[in-house]
Amino acid sequence: MTDLINQKILSHEEMKILDADKVDEYMQELNDRWEALENPPIMIRAKYKFPDFVEAMKFVNKVADIAEKEGHHPDITIHYNKVEITLWSHFINGLSVNDFIVAVKIDNI
Repeated sequence: MTDLINQKILSHEEMKILDADKVDEYMQELNDRWEALENPPIMIRAKYKFPDFVEAMKFVNKVADIAEKEGHHPDITIHYNKVEITLWSHFINGLSVNDFIVAVKIDNI
């Protein structure tokens, strides 16, 4: 296992698309709610359900704080009390370690 929670986000120049074995390895470090989506580009997604809209928004604001601090931003969809987070590295059109670093930090909210 790696120590994703303590890793630093890579610059665009340092980013590389992860191979399937590395994606599988990093998926083991995430909460079970995360799934890899195989449609090109490959992405990871987690779905959350909260008691109400206010709690969902509190969570989204915490995700936004992480994204801003890390400089790596997920796609966020909100449907009243349901939140969907999708991560992928737009710059390289695929998954990078950055996506997993942010996902682990979201898991620790």
